[in-house]
Amino acid sequence: MANPLQSEIRRRLIEAFTNAGEEYLSGQYLAEIAGCSRTAIWKHIEELRKEGFVFDAVKKRGYKIIQIPEKITADEIGLGLKTAFIGRNIHYEEQVESTQKIAHRLATDGATEGTVVVAEEQTIGRGRLDRKWYSPKYSGIWMSIILKPNLPMHQAPQLTLVTAVAVVQAIQEVTGLQPQIKWPNDILIEGKKVTGILTELQADADRINAIIIGIGINVNQKQEDFTEDILQIATSLAIESGQHVSRAKVMQAVFGQLEKLYLIYQQNGFAPIKLLWESYAISIGKQIIARTITGDIVGKAIGITDEGVLRIEQNDGEVHHVYSADIFLKD
Repeated sequence: MANPLQSEIRRRLIEAFTNAGEEYLSGQYLAEIAGCSRTAIWKHIEELRKEGFVFDAVKKRGYKIIQIPEKITADEIGLGLKTAFIGRNIHYEEQVESTQKIAHRLATDGATEGTVVVAEEQTIGRGRLDRKWYSPKYSGIWMSIILKPNLPMHQAPQLTLVTAVAVVQAIQEVTGLQPQIKWPNDILIEGKKVTGILTELQADADRINAIIIGIGINVNQKQEDFTEDILQIATSLAIESGQHVSRAKVMQAVFGQLEKLYLIYQQNGFAPIKLLWESYAISIGKQIIARTITGDIVGKAIGITDEGVLRIEQNDGEVHHVYSADIFLKD
């Protein structure tokens, strides 16, 4: 990995190109804002070219980015990013067992809040209840975000719901699609799963040290990329929109929406998030089956509590509070 000075220079360059839009930036200007020589700027430009960035270089005018790589890089994610802290520190890997594992280690080692671990491929990606998550190369978003909220332990599950709302809004922003949430952590489009969210804690007996939020988004998979059994239950943004989708733009949108909602949540509590979550929920007001470890609960999903617990009303009027279950809509 690059040393801290090189990373800072790269960050300043990316920020400059982000702000420049269609304007050309001279080598001298880039050297001044980056605090290095023009020769060093040229070397950094060449490194970006190796990552797949395409520059238009015009004598006496400078450089302009005209194409960004299909392969996700930390630099591509940073190009256009508007957040204050989420996504400002990117730990990128080509292939990992699980981004959650790396994020846990980084959090233990003191990583700053908002640090993101992103990989092109996970070999043992995990979903809720340790289920396998299919994470092929160059087609989806497989990432983990480190947050460090000052929260009591029992409120930690609310962050899963905050994240779900952020992902729905990010997908809407980038694609115009209208996703829905299936409690507690699945994002669906036309009834098929496009995103899974896995929230894990690092905590002492009385306090949360960090919350690691794993997010997997199917972005550019085609129908032939899914096996027949998966195709029945899963989809991708490209399949649903009919066009290729920029993974970097989706990530930037997720970071932006999550940071906005996270700050609202910290300032105003869960109430405003709860209203948003319920507006996107596919199951609220419908008859469902909640499959728990102690048996099935059948009834109408009538909402969630202030802690994010699902409320199900049976035909006899009894209301159950469900903390963990697989949810199925009744036909």
